[in-house]
Amino acid sequence: MNDRHDKDARLAEDIRLLGRLLGDTIRAYEGEAEYTQIEEIRRLAVASRRREDTESRAALERTLDALTTDQAVAVVRAFSYFSLLANIAEDRHHIRRSRDNRREGARPLPSTVRGLFADARERGVGAKEASERLSRVRVHPVLTAHPTEVQRKSTLDCQLSIAQWLARIDTPDALPDDIEAATTQLRRLIATLWQTRMIRAVKLGVRDEIENALAYFNYTFIDAVPAIVADAEDRIAVLPGAAARGDLPPLIAVGSWVGGDRDGNPFVTAEMLDYAFRRQGEVVFDHYLGEVHALGAELPLSGLLTHTTQALDRLAEQSPDRSPHRQDEPYRRALTGVYARLAATAESLGLRHQRRTAVGSAEPYGDAAAFRADLDVIDASLREGASALLADGRLRGLRKAVDAFGFHLATVDLRQNSDVHEAVIDELLREAGVELAYLQCPEAERWAAECLSLPCFPELTDEEIEAVCRALP
Repeated sequence: MNDRHDKDARLAEDIRLLGRLLGDTIRAYEGEAEYTQIEEIRRLAVASRRREDTESRAALERTLDALTTDQAVAVVRAFSYFSLLANIAEDRHHIRRSRDNRREGARPLPSTVRGLFADARERGVGAKEASERLSRVRVHPVLTAHPTEVQRKSTLDCQLSIAQWLARIDTPDALPDDIEAATTQLRRLIATLWQTRMIRAVKLGVRDEIENALAYFNYTFIDAVPAIVADAEDRIAVLPGAAARGDLPPLIAVGSWVGGDRDGNPFVTAEMLDYAFRRQGEVVFDHYLGEVHALGAELPLSGLLTHTTQALDRLAEQSPDRSPHRQDEPYRRALTGVYARLAATAESLGLRHQRRTAVGSAEPYGDAAAFRADLDVIDASLREGASALLADGRLRGLRKAVDAFGFHLATVDLRQNSDVHEAVIDELLREAGVELAYLQCPEAERWAAECLSLPCFPELTDEEIEAVCRALP
């Protein structure tokens, strides 16, 4: 496995598999003649590029020039989808090689959390120093608005599914029947792609931009951000001098321009900003409600068989859940109460959610900190009852998610043309009565206007600064 060719052999196998399935799909939907023509174009393109074959290049040009519009579209789609499938295979291979390297004991990349802590251990950094340094770190990835985005969510979902089924084929315990079933599913997904518009037929509206951006939270951020913070905490806990694992503040907080980027887009209105806030809230509440419900299913612990804290018992008693089947299950009762309060909070904020109805009514949370406090009660009780292993599962991820996303999911940056900012500042100054100074001194008004019109404060002479200062009250 030291030879690069051997290391990339599985990548070549994946590309051949996906290419064969794409070819079968083209045959099925476009016919044998179209498939043969596409294959001939592919063969000529490879020959002209790899071998610098001038005859093949000339033949390729003649073939392409002779295509009808429909044939040209089919050729473009075939090569576009082949590139897309090859990229999926390459991404999968990158993950596979990374795992192989870790298995072989290779040094982690410096850009990873593992690499950061490997370097810290080599330099003798202790747990206290690492914790203090990371506590000062704040990473703010920001999603930007892209009204020209053409890739569709349905295509992204299909790509993710292809990657997942390709990974199933690669598992060492996959049986021939498993590989056949996965290959059939890949065939279905590629057939779906072939019959789906590759790009959008119409330009995105602002609502579409907002929904498109929110999809990435479910793809990555909601699960990945809490996991990164938890990973960092675990690695600090094994550094020299660590007494017990502590909680880091949220290292990562996601921001967004989408719905607030008014600079040059007249369709980003107050209504769109309100829509962005509301949809972000609905996404994060859907996640929290789903996680709390799942926790209830995972923690059917009996009060007869485990120790609970008084705070947990009070939380269970406050729950509207009065089912006799759960009277000796304090964690489930506490969580149904938390669920009811979350649902009530969403309703009070005018947010819709896709989860099940709460078992009863409850008071809404005043803020995300109150929700986090209830989760901390459950966490502390599990740990005191010798169930830290359970507390470090889904509950820990949920607590980290609340730290990172609150009830808002992401901050929204308001971007605006500077003329509007100037108008707002002018109105604020006038409301504050500052315009009285301008009326008393035209010179001060002129210099203030110039200051507002420049990107930075102008370089005034001493005499000019004194003139302005004397005019101001």
